[in-house]
Amino acid sequence: MSRVLFAKRAQGAIIKRIQQKLSQEGYYSLGLDGDYWVGTESAVRQFQADKGLVATGKVDDVTWEKLMGEAIPGVQDRCLQLTAAFEGHGFGKICGNWDGAWLTWGIVGFTLKHGELSRIVLEVFENDPEAVKEAFGNLTDELIRMMHAPGSEEEAWGNMISEGPKRYDVKEPWKSAFARFGENEIVQRIQIRHAHEDYFAPAQRTAQHYQLTTEQGIALCFDIHVQNGSVGPNAQAAIQAALEARPPEDERALRIIIANAVADNAKPDSREDVRSRKLTIAEGKGEVHGVTFDLESWGLGDYPYEQS
Repeated sequence: MSRVLFAKRAQGAIIKRIQQKLSQEGYYSLGLDGDYWVGTESAVRQFQADKGLVATGKVDDVTWEKLMGEAIPGVQDRCLQLTAAFEGHGFGKICGNWDGAWLTWGIVGFTLKHGELSRIVLEVFENDPEAVKEAFGNLTDELIRMMHAPGSEEEAWGNMISEGPKRYDVKEPWKSAFARFGENEIVQRIQIRHAHEDYFAPAQRTAQHYQLTTEQGIALCFDIHVQNGSVGPNAQAAIQAALEARPPEDERALRIIIANAVADNAKPDSREDVRSRKLTIAEGKGEVHGVTFDLESWGLGDYPYEQS
């Protein structure tokens, strides 16, 4: 049987690619915004009808093959799309020093404080300096100087270009420059590679440790590593105690145990945000930041995932 991959309410880079293909085929004429909403659903439904497929308006694996003519996006890409939506980030979004991270940019919120932003910028500059110059123009020298600066100077710079009551926003022209930088395909590929190295590979190890073998299991671990860094010692102890008290009857129950343990041991001011994200993945449905998520629409389900 075919399975649903993407449907209404999903958003992100994969959805934008679907829209681009539908546009090329003459089925879609709206903006390529990466939001699977009524216009995209209608275009998919018309494409399905014309190709003799069941016209559901949802992209299942058969529709994907007919429309895209390529392999289904890997689990990492699907996990990345979901977590990026939770994080409220795209490849080019930049946030100021509202949370003590100095600056936060990119698909999973790479931070200046922890060196992730600097590593990516400097890697691009070393391999393709023109890509940096095209995005930042006469800001390039200052940018590269700050990417090499000691932490105290980076923090001061982050504060200087942040604005708004809570310093969430970033001043122009920096905001637009980082947005342009994130639109570059080379920069996006580098971001994806760093997301794999920094978060997805550790998530695979965590999933293996807890014997999570489904797409939802790896998606849960990926979101934990992005938002929480890892399953911390206190959460590990809580999980172990719960497993000893009552072994879970299936992986769904195990995912819920892990989700609650991670949330219970998060910082108090973010605890319920962590819980809503983790339980949405663990259970397959839920509400995060006032938005309803159904993982079926994001190409993630209780299907086997073979770790490589």
